[in-house]
Amino acid sequence: MSQVKQVGLLAAGCQPWNKDVCAASGDRFAYCATLAIYVYQLDHRYNEFKLRAIMSEHKKTITAISWCPHNPEVFVSASADNLLIVWNVAEQKTVTRLDNTKGIPASISWCWNTVDSVAFVSHRGPLYIWTISGPDSGVTIHKDAHSFLSDISVFRWHPIRKGKVVFGHTDGSLSLFQLGSKYTKHTLRSASLEGTDEEDPVTALEWDPLSTDYLLVANMHNGIRLLDSVSQTCVTTFSLPSAAASIQCLAWVPTAPGMFITGDSQVGVLRIWNVSRTTPLDNFKLKKTGFHALHVLNSPPAKRVFSSISPSKNHYTSSTSEAVPPPTLSQNQAFSLPPGHAVCCFMDGGVGLYDMGMKKWDFLRDLGHVETIFDCKFKPDDPNLLATASFDGTIKVWDINTLTAVYTSPGNEGVVYSLSWAPGDLNCIAGATSRNGAFIWDVKKGKMITRFNEHGKNGIFCIAWSHKDSKRIATCSGDGFCIIRTIDGKVLHKYKHPAAVFGCDWSQNNKDMIATGCEDKNVRVYYLATSSDQPLKVFTGHTAKVFHVRWSPLREGILCSGSDDGTVRIWDYTQDACINVLSGHLSPVRGLMWNSEVPFLLTSGSWDYTIRVWDTRDGTCLDTVFDHGADVYGLTCHPSRPFTMASCSRDSTVRLWSLMPLIAPLLVNILTDQSWDDIIGNTDRAMVPGAPPLLCGKVSRDIKQELDKLSSDVCTKKLRWFSECFSPPGGSQNLWDLVAVINGQDDSLLPQNYSEGIMHMKHLVRFKTSEAQELTIVKMSKFGGGIGAPSKEDRLKAAAEIHMRLGQIQRYCELMVELGEWEKALSVAPGVSMKYWKKLMQRRADQLMQEGNDDVIPYCIATGDVKKLVNFFTSRGQLKEALLVAQGAREGNIQISCINHPTAPDDNVETYTSLLHVVCKELAEWYFQDGQVVLAACCYLAVDNTELAMASLIRGNELELAVCVGTVLGESAAQATHYVLELLARKYMTTATCFPFVGNRDMAVRLLQMIPNNEILLSKLCAFYPGSSAEINDLHEKCGLPSLEECKELAEAAQDEGDVLQTVKYYLLSPEPEKALPIGITFIKEQLSCPDWTVDSVYPVLDLLSYIRTDRLILTKCSENRNKLLILCGYIGALLAIGRQYSSIVPALYEYTSQLLKRREVAVPLQIEQLSVELEAWRACTHSLYKGAEETYKPPTEKQKMEYSRLLSRMSEEPLRGLQGPDYVTGSSLPSHSDVQISCFTGLRIQGPVFFLEDGKSSISLNDALMWAKVNPFSPLGTGIRINPF
Repeated sequence: MSQVKQVGLLAAGCQPWNKDVCAASGDRFAYCATLAIYVYQLDHRYNEFKLRAIMSEHKKTITAISWCPHNPEVFVSASADNLLIVWNVAEQKTVTRLDNTKGIPASISWCWNTVDSVAFVSHRGPLYIWTISGPDSGVTIHKDAHSFLSDISVFRWHPIRKGKVVFGHTDGSLSLFQLGSKYTKHTLRSASLEGTDEEDPVTALEWDPLSTDYLLVANMHNGIRLLDSVSQTCVTTFSLPSAAASIQCLAWVPTAPGMFITGDSQVGVLRIWNVSRTTPLDNFKLKKTGFHALHVLNSPPAKRVFSSISPSKNHYTSSTSEAVPPPTLSQNQAFSLPPGHAVCCFMDGGVGLYDMGMKKWDFLRDLGHVETIFDCKFKPDDPNLLATASFDGTIKVWDINTLTAVYTSPGNEGVVYSLSWAPGDLNCIAGATSRNGAFIWDVKKGKMITRFNEHGKNGIFCIAWSHKDSKRIATCSGDGFCIIRTIDGKVLHKYKHPAAVFGCDWSQNNKDMIATGCEDKNVRVYYLATSSDQPLKVFTGHTAKVFHVRWSPLREGILCSGSDDGTVRIWDYTQDACINVLSGHLSPVRGLMWNSEVPFLLTSGSWDYTIRVWDTRDGTCLDTVFDHGADVYGLTCHPSRPFTMASCSRDSTVRLWSLMPLIAPLLVNILTDQSWDDIIGNTDRAMVPGAPPLLCGKVSRDIKQELDKLSSDVCTKKLRWFSECFSPPGGSQNLWDLVAVINGQDDSLLPQNYSEGIMHMKHLVRFKTSEAQELTIVKMSKFGGGIGAPSKEDRLKAAAEIHMRLGQIQRYCELMVELGEWEKALSVAPGVSMKYWKKLMQRRADQLMQEGNDDVIPYCIATGDVKKLVNFFTSRGQLKEALLVAQGAREGNIQISCINHPTAPDDNVETYTSLLHVVCKELAEWYFQDGQVVLAACCYLAVDNTELAMASLIRGNELELAVCVGTVLGESAAQATHYVLELLARKYMTTATCFPFVGNRDMAVRLLQMIPNNEILLSKLCAFYPGSSAEINDLHEKCGLPSLEECKELAEAAQDEGDVLQTVKYYLLSPEPEKALPIGITFIKEQLSCPDWTVDSVYPVLDLLSYIRTDRLILTKCSENRNKLLILCGYIGALLAIGRQYSSIVPALYEYTSQLLKRREVAVPLQIEQLSVELEAWRACTHSLYKGAEETYKPPTEKQKMEYSRLLSRMSEEPLRGLQGPDYVTGSSLPSHSDVQISCFTGLRIQGPVFFLEDGKSSISLNDALMWAKVNPFSPLGTGIRINPF
């Protein structure tokens, strides 16, 4: 079980150096960072794009990417190490690769005319054709396309005309080739270039999708031309609004014939054009920085269909019939904007999806780093702000709750290797660069305030601002000096080393002590209080250069160093000795981080792509994390969230991790109200090898001091404060605020940022109203008018004026509607009647909805049509908006239309309350399937639904948090809390973990003792534990159960009375637990032979039997009974999984049961044929097979319907609401770069956390493992070993 959980991912931006680095196909798009390709896919249910996969096989810069035109699952990419890779996106794996491309492929493209070949070219050619499969596979050279006189910047195959291809060159010329006709090279340069040797590179070219010969070309300086490739002439030259504008990229809009869009290179202006006009139809400034690449999705994301309740329009027109309104036009009246989505990549790495029809971003991933991130650090006074330093020359500051960039430094610093925050709340960051010295950047003002140039042009590898003395900053450099200066630039010390210095770190206990790591393989410690420039200590032992050094924050005189020899060494300054060597990394070690609460925890990151967590007491590696796709450079955590770690890497991502599982036993000690000695201690106690972890840092001591001051509410505060300190960001504070609101806390005690999160419904409208008042002060700018109107409109207007003068208001209104002037029509409609006005308002609302236009909102509000508006928002995935409207209506702010159906106000409140619950459930489901379990629980708490909030936490396996919250909520959550306690106890029912299992066993006992009526639960626990008679009797006594011998007598007595459950229970607790097996199994077989048996009649006995000690169950003499038990558990597990809607594991459970029945000769009342009939019936009735493949769906037969209802009749209601549906842990939707594991259930790559089975090789997703364990405790491998993924 992994000890480190990934809980957040900051994706890289799109690289700005190569041309074809963005591509799209169907409902996916992909872009390239420097070393990885990010693939986003449309989630149809919520109509939004999500990061689905990160492809990171390339080890050098990716140069181009091209999606296969006839297979949406496949694309090809090229990189600077002469490599081409063909990928399958659905399976997230390499299909094939071509290793030696003879030169760096600068541009690649699938050949449209053949099924399986890719063309690629570099510099001046030739054009290579790589046939991937079939009899002619291999690489050939295009017979004509070679020996060009100018470099190729881009090339394009014709999508229709077979074998036709065009090349754009850096000198501004084009070369055209076509099968069976004469080719031309270097023609069609722009008129102004003729006869000169000036370069004007072709920046973009695309064939016109509607013609065989037309071609759209953009040159950097000479704008855009439409060319005829056959007659070699220019058809149209398009003119840009200013001479300064230049075009970087262009794309045709497939949904609008003759339309194309372009992106400017200097500023992020998107221009929309039609071939019939030489000037743009429209210009949008989307960003300050210029465009890099553009791609239009050929099928715009389909909106979810919601029924608009409008009658079919009448076709004849009388003076009162409804007019058919025209579609709403944009301000550019002659051309409506094309509906379409453009993938936009910008020069600063920003990537977004822009909806051209709606003029808004569907998705914008701004300011991502596009290169290696060398360092990351949390802001000392704010655990939510993380700064990163990158090869791309910038430092960026991120909000880790929203994973968005808040500030970015001006840039152009060369490479930024290291950063260090100023202590406290000074809001400054010191940065170290490769050739521009060091600087101090004032984050809030956004400018550089100081520069340090003492190292000249030498690279500075590390910068450290002293936190004990905020006036001192240390830097170390390739020139061999570590320099200490004051912030105003006065040099205090220059410590010379024999070679380059890579790392330095201030001691956390002594403000005058600093350690350095040097290329000469040594670690040195200097003492600033003396004038000597010699080190106090020199530590030798590493066999290669030392990079970073870190002092322990908790143990005086202890420091660690990471080296290119792949080891981390721990040094004791007081003993002058190396006290431990941590070996395991296969490459140089870079990131290093001590934990600020548990003194023996140390984390390291390496060039072998892994992060390792160490127990430095004995040097064991507690966990290795494989998710990064390249070298791991920086590791950091914030003292007030000591178990949330951030890491950064050459793969250009930042990832957030929770180390909670490492110290979960501590939280259980807090939960079960153990003495402080089991929670907080001194470092000497914590450092005893094998002792359970203890908190020794400042944060835990501060919490204890605060608790000691309290007289009431101590338990609540204790659980909340420790839970917030242990939990990763992503909603735990929000969750606790809502718990406090539900428990009646005074609103004045809510924190300042409460209104930014998910608020309780009673606050929602109040907080949003005050936000609106602030916004009212800001004036909004208007767009200019359109082009003159045609004469038909003038005639209609004249007619309308006459109707008006004749008092025929309704006819006037209908004519105005026909003219699209709704506002005029609506302003006089009440003159006909209020009923007519309402009707007209509703028609306008329906029309705007059809167009997906946001202007619909006021119409629905005015007519009180809340339901329609909530549907409108929900259909577009705007769940937060829907929530606001529903709550507003519930508070009576929206007047309900009483025209058709007068209702009592109380009914309205009830209607809206239920509407509110529906929307909250939608929003919760959205967070849940996005892997944000805690925020899903917040949505339920916002409407006081504690039951479903607890269920979300359980399904997300946030067990410790669920117990804390459940305990504080009390009675309303009691039932769920008891269930979680049971699952948590199962988590600690292990026979071996890294800490002595006796401690875990006692923990499990304490958890179960918090549940009322716990005798049967404690019996299961005692039955499970192996040990000597004395140990087992001791455990029985702790649990209040009879001794082994007494249990044997009780079992015999119960057997005489015919009480099967008691017989099985006491035999399991006796010296011979295997005696329980035949008795229990015989009983279950008898039950299953009755025609109307139910799961309830067999499950209690079966569940109890499954707790038999593993060492007894796997004895040879038990093999027959063991096989029967496994088969029965598998079958009943499958039925429970159907009841709980665990659809991903139902087939696996049926398959497991069938395989066991086939392989092991045993007598049980189950037939393999019957199992497959049941499985097929379940599949047919729940469409489980046919997600997305509508055409293969066949409705279930009558027989299958009957079979399925018979299955359902065997099951009873789940005692807890909300537990139906799949488990989905935090981080399930975060793709791993390099950790590729294949599920033995599905044969597909596992997304999110992985669970390894007992053979150490087979793996399933953690989500599947959790669901499996909840319905069948035995491993899917059929060994009789219990699985414990909790």
